[in-house]
Amino acid sequence: MSVIGFDFGNDTCYISVARQGGIETVANDYSLRATPSYVAFGEKSRTMGVAAKSGQMTNVKRTYFGFKRLLGRKFDDPHVAAELSRMPFDVSRSDDGGVVVRLDYLGKEKILSAEQLTAGLFTKLKDTAESALSTKIVDVVISVPSYFTDPERRALLDSAKMSGLNVLKLMNDTTATALAYGIYKQDLPEPDKPSRNVIFVDVGHIGTQVSACSFHKGKLTMLACASNAAGGRNFDEAICRYFMQDFQERYKLNVASNKKASLKLMTEAEKLKKLMSANQNKLPINIECFMDDKDVKGHMDRTMFEELIAGDLVTIEGTLRACLEASKLKLEDIYSVEIVGGGSRIPSIKGLLEKVYGKVPSTTLNADESVSRGCALQCAILSPTFKVREFSVTDIQPYPIKLVWDNSGSVEGAGPGEMEVFPAFHAVPFSKMLTFYKSDTFQVAGEYVSDVPYPGRHIGLFEVGDVKPTEDGGNQKVKVKVRINPSGLFGVSSASLLEKHEVEEEVPVEMEIDETKTTEENKEQIPDPNSGTEEQTKGQDKMDTNEGSKTDEKKEVKMEKRKKIVNKTIDLPVSSRILGQLSSEKLREKTTEEMSLAYQDRNEADRLTAKNSVEEYIYEIRGKLCDELEDFMIEEDRNKYTLELEDAENWLYEDGEYAEKEAYIEKINLLKSKGEPVKRRLFEFQERPNAINQFGQCLQLAQKAVDSFKAGDEKFSHLDIAEVEKVQKAIGEKQDWFNRMCAELQKLSKTGDPPVLASQFVQEKESFWHMASNILNKPKPKVEPPPPQSPPKENKESSKPENTSSDANDSKSDSSKPVNGEMDVD
Repeated sequence: MSVIGFDFGNDTCYISVARQGGIETVANDYSLRATPSYVAFGEKSRTMGVAAKSGQMTNVKRTYFGFKRLLGRKFDDPHVAAELSRMPFDVSRSDDGGVVVRLDYLGKEKILSAEQLTAGLFTKLKDTAESALSTKIVDVVISVPSYFTDPERRALLDSAKMSGLNVLKLMNDTTATALAYGIYKQDLPEPDKPSRNVIFVDVGHIGTQVSACSFHKGKLTMLACASNAAGGRNFDEAICRYFMQDFQERYKLNVASNKKASLKLMTEAEKLKKLMSANQNKLPINIECFMDDKDVKGHMDRTMFEELIAGDLVTIEGTLRACLEASKLKLEDIYSVEIVGGGSRIPSIKGLLEKVYGKVPSTTLNADESVSRGCALQCAILSPTFKVREFSVTDIQPYPIKLVWDNSGSVEGAGPGEMEVFPAFHAVPFSKMLTFYKSDTFQVAGEYVSDVPYPGRHIGLFEVGDVKPTEDGGNQKVKVKVRINPSGLFGVSSASLLEKHEVEEEVPVEMEIDETKTTEENKEQIPDPNSGTEEQTKGQDKMDTNEGSKTDEKKEVKMEKRKKIVNKTIDLPVSSRILGQLSSEKLREKTTEEMSLAYQDRNEADRLTAKNSVEEYIYEIRGKLCDELEDFMIEEDRNKYTLELEDAENWLYEDGEYAEKEAYIEKINLLKSKGEPVKRRLFEFQERPNAINQFGQCLQLAQKAVDSFKAGDEKFSHLDIAEVEKVQKAIGEKQDWFNRMCAELQKLSKTGDPPVLASQFVQEKESFWHMASNILNKPKPKVEPPPPQSPPKENKESSKPENTSSDANDSKSDSSKPVNGEMDVD
């Protein structure tokens, strides 16, 4: 059993798995741990990950990346406009105002949303995990930036559903890093002691996330978080802008107008940035055939680089201080500062952390894989089939959320109209129950209170139905449950109302009964025949009187019908229209489309495998025909077969370029029908001498053992003559077959098919030797030596007869005595 965690990044993805041996990161089909977040479309199939990024320069218009930042957004979003300026492929508006790419694929126009491109990438990650683990993957935890809003999170979940994944939880990047850090710590404080506070900083590709959290033994609690859009991509773009201007001045090249040249420069800028993180010297950048067949070169050092990104560094510093202020921690309360992410290697960022928090940042965590490892751990915690050390995780909601409704009703504890239900940094998951007084169907809306990195604050509209006025026309008391689930999604989970019904039911009623008079009359009619003295009689009367008084206290229970008020809870239907979430019908449609695309990818992969098999066989057999196989095929047949191979090669690159898988299978079977017999002749020629020699030696050894038996060899004296005769008969039969086959093989030429295979010699040898060895190698029976006899001792009682009693007890007791009847005395 294994559980999976995906670190879905804007530039690269990581897959981690939790197994019995611990946490490990899965390598992809290129033996790399990082899988680029790229999806490319070819003529008949998609390529994802490493293959898509490697072929980007030759397929710029159909290679898509950066779609993570487009999830759940509309085309008119200013944020989308900024992202599109970075993309070399065409992006257009859909009918509903969304962001889509249009391309011609398999002879049809395809319109794919950012969610569908993400689903294709998830399909690739899922296949990679299944290939590495040899098991089917369904449950998964996927990372998400802490600043993602509700629509973006819902769009990401839709993408996972399209690819057939069951997301147990969307986990914030910094929370996953904190879990990967804390679950292995053995020295965390007890719950009744002060917490250990740690700051986590994740400098990713498209932004920087900072979070403060506290640890206790077996418990992680997020305190506050902050984020900005300054990440590794901004640093690369700063380098690119510098060299674009430099090349414009020195080489008169307008790099921004050429998309391929811009991609080349971006790639080289990323390499240069990584080199400057470890070197203070001036480093060169050289690009051959950069643009207009010109080679370009330049230089940059760390000081110049830090000047270029000075604005981003100021932004990051402000985010660091904002998180510290929101967490309400003092500098002396911070235990350590942990930094992860691709940008964590930049010295100036480390210096900022030390400046703000007063501590040297620690790099004990894996900068690239800590998020995916935390997601895998969270998946293991949530999975019922996996046992993990008890460790609770309490996440936070970064933005305050309010509930808005119409003014025809009121809510307890708040004014009419709206109420903030979840303030910023509220614990997640969490539910709250609100009470409304309504007489008809009503709607409530979820909205963000403050500005968020999304064009609108609206989250969704929720309608509570089947609300009717009371019998006197008044308002009903409606309970509405609002919730933020573990993935950070807001919603109205349920609604109910409390109705009072008057019902008639039987109620038990106690009634008193006076039985004193009846008892006294019975006593006068039946006197006591055994009455004694007067005192005794009086005593008896007194006793009877007491009994009579007890009878007065008896009560009888009767059932009586009475009216009773009963409270009944009625569940109300809740419908929702949530921003960024696909309807069930559209989700099924896009899931079917993703399955169709994945099916086409698999079919095309199988077709290409069959095609490559034909090509590989042609090259292999043709090279051997003029070398090692030359003597094993008649020259006329060899020349004819060579022509057939050439025709097959021409067909493969012309008419058979896009043939179906079945055509390739038919072609390779036709070629093998003539080529494989020749290969078998070579194989038999090489293997036959050894097989014949082993069988001959086996027969000789068996015959030698039989002759020794007949000669009276003491070694074989214990064998049965009938069984030896059976071996002798088998030797004769096998020897006749052996001589006959060897004679036929002597006449065989290299170009002829052998009448008997080398494997048959081996099989005959093994069957004969199994029978003969069981007889000839039978071990001699063991002869037990006679027991040693001790010299008799003279004894005056030796003339007494021995006790031959068959009693078991006597025999047992006698066995403990010496044989001669004497006893040892201590």
